[in-house]
Amino acid sequence: MKKILFVLPLLALVLAVGCKKIDKLLTFYIEDSQNIRIASNFPLGTLVPLTPISVPTKSEERFSNEGTRADLVKNVSLNRLTLTITDPSSENFDFLRRIEIYISTDQNDQVLLASLAQVPAGQTSIELTPTNAVLDKYIKASSYTLTTKAEIARPISRDITVRSDSRFKVTADPL
Repeated sequence: MKKILFVLPLLALVLAVGCKKIDKLLTFYIEDSQNIRIASNFPLGTLVPLTPISVPTKSEERFSNEGTRADLVKNVSLNRLTLTITDPSSENFDFLRRIEIYISTDQNDQVLLASLAQVPAGQTSIELTPTNAVLDKYIKASSYTLTTKAEIARPISRDITVRSDSRFKVTADPL
């Protein structure tokens, strides 16, 4: 009886460690960066869309490198989305009141990807809050479109370039 009480916890530990290792083998991240330009003549006080950005995914190549295929992908979610001002380097996000970024493959399937309702003052880099949207179809597609809607808090005297760094968590079955 004492042997069973000793073996059961040991077996549970081995199974837990094994499952975590298997989960890591089936989970990987896809990172991407895009530049967003905010024009100096952007209207104040309303949530207005910027020019949409088309993003090629190259997902088939990435899936192959990870030992899987698109049809074996089970779940894709946004893990992180960070915006950083790249030009002018002296600028910060004080001009921005709130921001929303949407993802789509066509005009009928747009979903909110991430947002920030209150942009903190004095920051040159901000992290948006990801939604819980299931993003499988967007990452499996040959490309997707990012549409940014921004509400400007104060006039912008010159164009501002913002780099968007996204990280998608992908869970898939191996080949």
